[in-house]
Amino acid sequence: MTGPLGWLLTAEVHLAGSPVLVREIVGNVFGLASALFGLRRIVWAWPVGMVGNALLFTVFLGGAFATPQAHDLYGQAGRQVFFFAVSLYGWWRWSRTRRLGTATDGAAVAPRWATGRERLGLLAAAVVGTALAYPVLGALGSWGPLPDAWILTGSLLATYGMARGWVDFWLIWIAVDAVGVPLLLRGGFYPSAAMYLVYGAFCVWGLASWWRTSRATRPAAPIPSTYSEAVA
Repeated sequence: MTGPLGWLLTAEVHLAGSPVLVREIVGNVFGLASALFGLRRIVWAWPVGMVGNALLFTVFLGGAFATPQAHDLYGQAGRQVFFFAVSLYGWWRWSRTRRLGTATDGAAVAPRWATGRERLGLLAAAVVGTALAYPVLGALGSWGPLPDAWILTGSLLATYGMARGWVDFWLIWIAVDAVGVPLLLRGGFYPSAAMYLVYGAFCVWGLASWWRTSRATRPAAPIPSTYSEAVA
């Protein structure tokens, strides 16, 4: 394949003596841009992230797309597909919220902490999802199937939480990054490992920002109109 697309699929740079695909770098740049838009609660976070998903999908399936790394990370590749699908939901939800004007500050979503029931659902989904993904990824030959299973499951839950506007999704991303950095370093995916480190610090910033916004936009408790309501 020739032209700009052919160049993007084949171009490499060398970092610390190891070949790294340009599309891995570009894909992670799109991912970082998506995270920045997400922190600001801008709808463009979703389509920008989807471009990064498409590029990184080709990176982690080394056998099919001739990446220089020796390892296939099927969980990392698979999550790009799921990211794309969940991002369509997030794009729709944030666009709808923006049109309805639910967020009083003009952003695409009003942050809030998940309820106790919603957190139990996230925890159950994390356990079940990781348990189901682990043997599947192991059978496919994924390198590091257990951490890869958590990265896949946690990433999907974090993306869903972002779509719903839950502040908790930043905490899930931090847990994903903590597992992802050593796995990617061992696999030779150095730009992605570096971006995970950046994401980790970024998630702390995002958590503080969304938490602060959720407190500022929290609806005030109604003033009781009668004595009985006040003491109830």
